[in-house]
Amino acid sequence: MKQITLEELLEAGCHFGHQVQRQNPKARDYIFEARDGIHIIDLAKTKEGLESAGEFIKEKAAQDGTIIIVGTKRQAQPIVIAEIERAKKEGATGIFFVTHRWIGGTLTNVAEVSKNYKKLKDLTKMLKDEDQMAKYTKRELGLFEKERQKLELFYGGIDEMTQKPTVMFIVDTHTEVLAVREARAENIPTVGITDTNADPLIIDHPIPANDDAVGSLQLLISYIMDAWIEGKKEGNKPVKVENKEVREITPEQKSPEAEPKKKVTAKEKKSKELKGE
Repeated sequence: MKQITLEELLEAGCHFGHQVQRQNPKARDYIFEARDGIHIIDLAKTKEGLESAGEFIKEKAAQDGTIIIVGTKRQAQPIVIAEIERAKKEGATGIFFVTHRWIGGTLTNVAEVSKNYKKLKDLTKMLKDEDQMAKYTKRELGLFEKERQKLELFYGGIDEMTQKPTVMFIVDTHTEVLAVREARAENIPTVGITDTNADPLIIDHPIPANDDAVGSLQLLISYIMDAWIEGKKEGNKPVKVENKEVREITPEQKSPEAEPKKKVTAKEKKSKELKGE
């Protein structure tokens, strides 16, 4: 894993928290001080939380796990999409994402939400088939395309998710509290960026840092994705089996002691006794 320095975190603006009046009391342990009404986050704890989260993510990736990344805030969307594309180019698999809006029930009501996955796939397939398109008017096709785009925004990053993800990474745990609750309800471990207005106690692996600045988000998200990529590469390494040479033993090399003893029958034993052997 790449080593992150306090200087890098400082330059990225990871230390800027929210206004003092917006503080979550449970986040006080991660606050260094307040300056001009703004909380300053303790970067030593940011570094500690980031490295711990990275090791956890790497371990889950190496175990052939899957991850769902939730980053719906405007400044996080392009970063999340770019990092996921980079990870896929490097061969990392098992990545799902939500960058528009978390739909309630995505994890807790899979049977109902999966109907929308099917609808998205059916519309996409139909709008690529000229024979099917010929059955509808231009207006109807326009409405179908509009609905497809809407479904794509909500479910485009998770429509291939057939089972619960192994871990969830949340960019802003305060904004995405519904996603956090669903993950906790389904016993899915969570890793999340927790600013001074968020509750770090509901996250399994909190990363106390600025969740608004583009520089901070770029550094933190890329670090987590690097961990996932490294974990996948380690998990895909072939297991080396040591080849042992098998040598044929010739009759001359066999020791007399190694030869199995012949079983003596009762008749042969009696015959030997009569002969005095």
